[in-house]
Order: sequence, then structure tokens, then C-alpha cells
Amino acid sequence: MRKTVILLLFLVISSISCEKDDICGSADATTPRLIIDLYNAESPENKKNANDLIVSGIDNDFALSGYFVNDVNQLVLPLRTDTNITQYELMLDATLNDNDTPDDATDDYYEGNIDTITVNYVPVEVYVSRACGYKTIYTEVTLTIEDDDDNWLLSRQPLTDNQSVENEDETHFNITH
Repeated sequence: MRKTVILLLFLVISSISCEKDDICGSADATTPRLIIDLYNAESPENKKNANDLIVSGIDNDFALSGYFVNDVNQLVLPLRTDTNITQYELMLDATLNDNDTPDDATDDYYEGNIDTITVNYVPVEVYVSRACGYKTIYTEVTLTIEDDDDNWLLSRQPLTDNQSVENEDETHFNITH
């Protein structure tokens, strides 16, 4: 009888001391990325692929994962959390120039029509949960297409007047080309 009481007491104490699992759900866990849809300038209601596109951050020697000589009609770009500005170079119709030395890859480079976009915003840290910690959302988001002599990005349109980036469920800007 005494063993049964001790076992029962142990089970009651064990079940009372349990805590809810601290699991961070995938929907709330991450800082959202900026979503840009690309549309046809001649037919603005139709999406249009940007062909052989390379996307890289300014002052970054590497292309963004998924944007290295690809055909895309939507960009999903991370924004920096340590500052209020992020810039990207978007190279259209990228081709490899082997510098007339096909056997020497060390002097190869890509060339194409490069346009630069600048995204300005106010980063705000938001508490999600004990398991997830904090994530950053972005308010007062603006996107500028830097002018050059040969822009392939023609115009941009935010989808709301006071654009914010709080999730990845919706497009934030449309760009025509």
C-alpha cells in the first residue's frame, strides 16, 4: 500500500510540474522578407519574367540564393535588420564573359543590364514568444529605382499608402519592366 501511495504521489507531482513545450511555430518565427512582383510594362495586368536575372546585395560579392541566372517574376528579398536601408543590384540578361580565356575561370565575370533598387524603412523589433524571441518588422517602407542611362526597371508601385512588411503572405510592391 505504501508503495502505491508513493508511486501515485510521484505521478501527480510529475504531471503538475510539466510545462507547455516551447516550440516556435514557423508562421511567427521569422523576420519577413520584402515581396516584389514583376509585371509587363506594356500590359501591366500580366506578370512578366525577368530573364537570366542575378540579384546581389550592394557591397556583397555573392548572388542571393535562388537568383543566379534565373527566370523569375517575383522577388523575395531579405532586408537588413541592423540599419534602415538595403540596396540590391538586379542584373537582367546576365551572360558569362570568359574574357577570351575559356580555360581560365579566374578572370570570368557576368555582364548584363544592372539596375539598383534602394529600400528605406524603419525596423521595429516585435516580441513573438519565449520560444521564438524577437523578430523584426518594417514600417514606412519605400522602394526607389535608381536612375541610370539604361533602366530596365521602369516603375514601381506600393500596394498600400503606408507600406509595411509584417509577413510574407502578400506582395508589397509591383515593378514593371
